[in-house]
Amino acid sequence: MLRLETQLNPEQLRAVETIEGPLLILAGAGSGKTRVITYRIAHLIENRKVRADQVLAVTFTNKAAEQMRVRVQGLLRRGRAADPHISTFHSFCVRVLRPNIGRLGYGSDFSIYDQADQLTLIKDCLKEVQLSDQALSPRWALSRISESKNRGRSPQEVYSQAYDPKGERLSLVFDLYQKKLREANALDFDDLLLKTVELLRGQEDVRRGLNERFTYLMVDEYQDTNRPQYELIRLLTQSRQNICVVGDEDQSIYSWRGADIQNILSFEKDYPATRVIKLEQNYRSTKTILAAASALVAHNRARKGKKLWTDQVAGDLIGYYEAEDPEAEALFVVQQILSHQRSERDEPVAVLYRTNFQSRYFEEACRRFGVKYSIVGGFSFYQRAEIKDLLAYLNLTLNPHDRVSLLRVINTPPRGIGRVTVDALEKESRDSNLSLWEVVEQAVEKKTLPARALKALTPFYMQVQQFRSELETVPPSELIRTILDRSGYRQWLRNEDTEEARSRLDNLQELVIAARDSRNRGENLREFLDHAALFSDTDDFDEQAGVTLMTIHSAKGLEFPLVCLAGLEEDLFPHSRSLSNQDGLEEERRLCYVALTRARRKLLLTRAKNRRFLGGESFNPTEPSCFISEIPDDLLHKAWGEPRAVRKSYDGPTYNDAESIRQFYRQRGKRIDLAPRKTEIEVGRFRQGQAVRHRKYGVGKVIRCQGEGDDCKLSVLFPRHGLKKLLVKFAGLEKA
Repeated sequence: MLRLETQLNPEQLRAVETIEGPLLILAGAGSGKTRVITYRIAHLIENRKVRADQVLAVTFTNKAAEQMRVRVQGLLRRGRAADPHISTFHSFCVRVLRPNIGRLGYGSDFSIYDQADQLTLIKDCLKEVQLSDQALSPRWALSRISESKNRGRSPQEVYSQAYDPKGERLSLVFDLYQKKLREANALDFDDLLLKTVELLRGQEDVRRGLNERFTYLMVDEYQDTNRPQYELIRLLTQSRQNICVVGDEDQSIYSWRGADIQNILSFEKDYPATRVIKLEQNYRSTKTILAAASALVAHNRARKGKKLWTDQVAGDLIGYYEAEDPEAEALFVVQQILSHQRSERDEPVAVLYRTNFQSRYFEEACRRFGVKYSIVGGFSFYQRAEIKDLLAYLNLTLNPHDRVSLLRVINTPPRGIGRVTVDALEKESRDSNLSLWEVVEQAVEKKTLPARALKALTPFYMQVQQFRSELETVPPSELIRTILDRSGYRQWLRNEDTEEARSRLDNLQELVIAARDSRNRGENLREFLDHAALFSDTDDFDEQAGVTLMTIHSAKGLEFPLVCLAGLEEDLFPHSRSLSNQDGLEEERRLCYVALTRARRKLLLTRAKNRRFLGGESFNPTEPSCFISEIPDDLLHKAWGEPRAVRKSYDGPTYNDAESIRQFYRQRGKRIDLAPRKTEIEVGRFRQGQAVRHRKYGVGKVIRCQGEGDDCKLSVLFPRHGLKKLLVKFAGLEKA
């Protein structure tokens, strides 16, 4: 019997023991949501005697899923016949699709294209339709295609809704991209979700089987779900509604990748019998940090509302520092980190920023002071060129129709298959409607290429066929060794005889070890490749690193004793792209809330008073982020790291009203007119969210107010004219 009362607070206990029917757990930052999920799973299995394989829990990252698995295993007794299914959304979808995707016309050996593979395929499409990267950016095209797929829009719909030539070109590339994916028997990340939803909608027996198998479903980070994930969850809970979702609308920060905050805000409408439990006790941060974060996010409207509290001490005030420029900002931050490390040597520190370009200054400052650091967001192990090469060989061995993998390795290492030969093969593939591999096979068997080309192509073709023949008998780790030797890849790197080449060989040896570990876990080659394809940058986070540099998005779910949040400037954070609508600004505020609540004991906020933008040579002055003004002044300390000045009590007269101020000046023989001017009276009428009328732009909504009196600046969103920044004394605004 698992004892719960001594391990959980009253609200956590209620959440764990409420197992029948739909449940919405609103878990504030640092409130122990992972603890609740893991204890809930263990309670179902140990105390309520639910079969472990009837429990499904899904989350977003491999790291979060693994953390849950380890914690649950620590709570359960050994000797179980099965384990609960804990995985990411994408891993779960792969598991459903592998045995069933034949019903959708795909082979079960389909490849999974990660972002690098998708970009390669997009570039291939651009080349085929004779569009340059300047005419259509590959990354922009991929982003728009992903957005369209998640919103259920086909290439034809994208074309019909296009309002300029760029949109029309996008629809053409989108259509070709989808055809090439299908031809290659490959799915991208979006397809993993979309095809699973399509399968469950169209195949009643599969849907019914999953509903009967998983009688209890738990979803972590529900505020981050997109539309396909939402639909998947609805399909999995048609028979039973024993669904528990855990999330925090105040931490919904991924709309740019399709997350829809309405999924959590409308959960009670989707499941009318829902019970709501709020986890409001914070175990992470000091009272000061929590008060600042709560005051900030209270400015948002799209929220359920929670009142976070803590038993922690008040702690230090929040540091706030304004540097002259980004370099000075970074140097100051690193100096503060060094000071912190002198007293707390082993404590990890995080430097957070809104966008990746800011990292350069902090990397240079760390190097200047000799501070060791790690950076999240660089190349992960599975994205290194040599690792991608070997994974491409393995994918091609399993699925020879995988076009991207074939093109990656057909002349790697160099074997004399030149661009002319590849172009000829690709042209024949287009003309004949055959996959690229089928064209290679035909060329070798029917001798359709010049003898010189066939002399290089035939050994490559025979090698791949030989690798395929050994799939069933050779373990993945040995297959990698075989490919390294027979393809000449290992010798190619040895011949290069450089430090970089030796490092790449070491990485390949690590891949062999990873494949062996995968085999020891009972995984086959396809499962090993699925794991590699679904690996993300955040899975590389080193918890033992002394100083970690990362974007705020990457820091979601992490915590540190000291957090330094940099770049708190208007148009950088909040980002300029967010100012076009209220929803965008609210998401930026939630992002700031996430950053603040990563800190346990100390928090430092910084900005640069001058910054270069868009590659400019000169510095431009910046304005403090509006988020600074939304944190109560008495929580900020503007000389962080230095002894605080002791405030002596003052018992003299105060001058805090109009009459006392007049008296002050009369004593000095001066007169002062304190009657407010008309413009100042008008300024007081404008506030954030208010509707106003402009003689030229019509009716709009006030997004932000900055300053007071004649110099008050308003950011106003006009539906037909976009965002306008107006000075009140000249704008002639009226209440609408």
